[in-house]
Amino acid sequence: MKAPFLSRLAAGLLSLSVAAAAFAGDAIAQTEKQGLNLTAIGMFFVFVLMTLGITYWAASRTKTTADFYTAGGGITGWQNGLAIAGDYMSAATLLGLTAMMYTQGVDAYIYMIAFFVGWPIILFLMAERLRNLGKFTFADITAYRLDQGKVRTMAAISSLTVVCFYLVAQMVGAGQLIKLLFGLDYVYALFVVGALMMVYVTFGGMVATTWVQIIKACMLLIGGTTVMLLAFSQFGFSFDELTTRAMEVHKLGDKLLAPGSLLADPVTAISLGLGLMFGTAGLPHILMRFFTVTDAKEARKSVLYASGIVAYFFNVIAIMGLCAILIVGTSPEFFEGGVIGGKVIGGGNMIAMHLAKAVGGNLLLGFLSAVAFATILAVVAGLALAGASAISHDIYSRVIMKGKASEKTELRVSKFATIGLGIVAVLLGIAFEKMNIAFMVALAFGVAASANFPVLILSMYWRGLTTRGALWGGYSGLISAVLFVVLSKSVWVDVLHNAAAIFPYTQPALFSMPIAFLLAIIVSKMDSSVRAKSEIEAFEDQYVRAQTGVGAETAAAH
Repeated sequence: MKAPFLSRLAAGLLSLSVAAAAFAGDAIAQTEKQGLNLTAIGMFFVFVLMTLGITYWAASRTKTTADFYTAGGGITGWQNGLAIAGDYMSAATLLGLTAMMYTQGVDAYIYMIAFFVGWPIILFLMAERLRNLGKFTFADITAYRLDQGKVRTMAAISSLTVVCFYLVAQMVGAGQLIKLLFGLDYVYALFVVGALMMVYVTFGGMVATTWVQIIKACMLLIGGTTVMLLAFSQFGFSFDELTTRAMEVHKLGDKLLAPGSLLADPVTAISLGLGLMFGTAGLPHILMRFFTVTDAKEARKSVLYASGIVAYFFNVIAIMGLCAILIVGTSPEFFEGGVIGGKVIGGGNMIAMHLAKAVGGNLLLGFLSAVAFATILAVVAGLALAGASAISHDIYSRVIMKGKASEKTELRVSKFATIGLGIVAVLLGIAFEKMNIAFMVALAFGVAASANFPVLILSMYWRGLTTRGALWGGYSGLISAVLFVVLSKSVWVDVLHNAAAIFPYTQPALFSMPIAFLLAIIVSKMDSSVRAKSEIEAFEDQYVRAQTGVGAETAAAH
């Protein structure tokens, strides 16, 4: 009997989470340094010089904290949409999802949908209120009518946790990619990424980071579209012919276009889907971008443009993955990593690069390689800026100095924080070189969905939220998400080498999100203090500002 569709859909999500872990481990374990790719290095230097020029220009425009954190609020909806899409279209999207389509077929498309469905939540529930209520960080919103010191500290800790795990994943990915494609040693690649990230953020702030993301997004769209069109043209641009021929040669056969080809565990799969969906709405470097536009209307436009760009790119890489089955071939070495013709190919994760070389030669391979590295640089810069703002604006300026720090001092702290985060990112990248990084990405999304999203959405929509409730909800979501992942097979068995996992599932969101919501609501309901009553009354002023963008000064000063 066939499994119900939802079970098969859930199984598809699970299979891809397993595949992602396997791909990350295999690629890292079997990638070795190879000869210099001069075309890729040349194009990489062109990109670096271009972005350093932008940073020099941006430095002259970055004089205040508003300039540093939000580009002075002068970014248009179209520009910000491109930048948000650039943040979201990481190297994992280009390399990892193409590889998943190549090996798992339509399961990869289900995975893309799980990533994508977070955007309507941001568009319809959050974009306008984020822009109207916030100033620099999402902690401005969660602490709007609550205890500034306690709630900002909690929000900053969860933000830094997400940022650090994302940074580790990006840094390890950068080191392995450059070791494979550029011939540089892993440690040298980490120092290059860390140094460039520090320069972009320290001198150019959000202005430079935004324009680096815009340029990178355009390069990624051009590169990916070119590879897709050249590959797809070999099948007369007929999707029917492409899929029919692919099913004839692929090891999955007819199951290439059927969901759920590996394991059937709906609980883990649904938990993964929830983490990806609501984690998107809780990522600090994505949320920070809504404060860079002029008003709420432009914020909504940003999400609309970003959604369209991301949806288009997902379809591009889906077609690339299917084309690779026929153009690159289905040799086991490509699935598992290995050596072909004396060259290490890095397993399925590098299939996009092999397809680029097959249809466009070394020139297109070099361009796409440079774009992949540029993608990591841009994402790391955005993450560093989000982390620096949490340290300088939330912890230093608002908690330690209680709002009395000068803009000049706060800006200086931001730059020192950026340098510190760069050093930490490099050191963590070195420490975790041999570790499977798939669980770090899952943990980042899990923490964002469990710690950031519940408190953020409740603070915007529920008048009953109090400081105690926010703290219990935020910290319980953060701790439970981390604890569940540590006790799962991803860490407890694969990393710590214990015999069996204590927590039976690899994704925490299905369990840690309800804990955060329930404790935030229950503790808030039980809080009968005088302060709690005033916080509840202040919601009316907050609601007015959330709707109109004006007023609510009494709540802001609360």
